[in-house]
Amino acid sequence: MPNNSQGSPPQKLDLAGIRFVEVTRDTRGHFEDLFEQPGAPKYCWCMAWRHSSREHIENDEKKRMMMARIDAGTPVGIIAELNGKPAGWCSVAPRETYRKLSKQQDDSETGIWSIVCFYVPRALRGRRLASPLLDAAIDHAFAKGARIVEAYPVDEAAPSYRFMGFREMFVARGFREVGTAGTRRHVMRLSR
Repeated sequence: MPNNSQGSPPQKLDLAGIRFVEVTRDTRGHFEDLFEQPGAPKYCWCMAWRHSSREHIENDEKKRMMMARIDAGTPVGIIAELNGKPAGWCSVAPRETYRKLSKQQDDSETGIWSIVCFYVPRALRGRRLASPLLDAAIDHAFAKGARIVEAYPVDEAAPSYRFMGFREMFVARGFREVGTAGTRRHVMRLSR
């Protein structure tokens, strides 16, 4: 879809052609295609919140680490596909597959899936893709056996961590705040 640079408001997406798929060995090509587009977070490969024994890791190594997780069958997230092409990403996986996400995190709790990141290409931003991506991530986590879905969004005015989503989007889906992580991130939970 073209980027709307004429100053008019972006149009809402026609969601008839959208589907959400888990990133697996069979679907990882779309994940790679999305992350290798110009402007995509290939500097991260969504490894920022995942376990790593080293502070600084080169981009190629981050990709290799993510692909190894996918090849091992470790859940990493879902891709939005619009008319067969990758259009968005949400990192949703069992909390134990990430590094510690908040200081008050109780690692003895089980059955918690975390939503830590969203990515939508610039050309599709403002077209309300984040909401159906969040809905699909929630459904995916519960379908995979989550007891609780936990997220770490920020307020819209926050200058950082915006890739984690905005608090109001989670509140609208029934998430309740259970604490904070740092000075900007809200720790929010949803149970079914």
